[in-house]
Amino acid sequence: MKYQQKGFTLVEIAIVLVIIGLLLGGVLKGQELINSAKVKNFINDFKSVPLFIYGYQDKFKALPGDDINYTTHLTAPSGITLQKASNGTLGNGVIEGNYNSTNATDETVVFWQQVRLANLASGSADFSTPANVLPTNADGGHIGVQSAAPITGMTGTFFVCSDGILGKFAKQIDLTLDDGNTATGSVQVAAGNSTTYSGTALAPVPTTGTSGIVDSNSYIVCMSF
Repeated sequence: MKYQQKGFTLVEIAIVLVIIGLLLGGVLKGQELINSAKVKNFINDFKSVPLFIYGYQDKFKALPGDDINYTTHLTAPSGITLQKASNGTLGNGVIEGNYNSTNATDETVVFWQQVRLANLASGSADFSTPANVLPTNADGGHIGVQSAAPITGMTGTFFVCSDGILGKFAKQIDLTLDDGNTATGSVQVAAGNSTTYSGTALAPVPTTGTSGIVDSNSYIVCMSF
């Protein structure tokens, strides 16, 4: 007795291919939405820091992190110590230190405790161990502010820097906030991560050219204002 082996019909194969196509399209669209949300978070970080500074100045006529009368302006909850920025000169209008510092006595670190205690930013005000409470960006990189230019050629009074950002996102951030050229303007990009910057200005990386931004590499993105 012979048995006839049945296979898939053309209609069934077509249906399967359509389903696979829809699934792949959904995955790609989902990844696109995730990437878009990350870029929006990065951009929100850059826009928020200037608001913290202007809000603190409007409230106390002083610069957060550099506030010489911080003990008068701020009250810490029970069990939390007001940190004093001793690595710098208080009241000189400069946020001294590096954006990626974790030193509790640097003005760039005390900045975050003061804007939080002033109810301008969210997060813990317990800076007994700064590394545990300092803000991070959407990819877990460090974000901070400083007065010294972090990238050669950048000009401005203050600089917000965020590191560990993939090249494809760095280019989108620059295109949204500035001129689309990662080596010029108010937004610039440097190669490296949170351990790369140690106070010496880094070289900017152009969007194009032999040393251009690589989508899969991590970079430091800084914005001046």
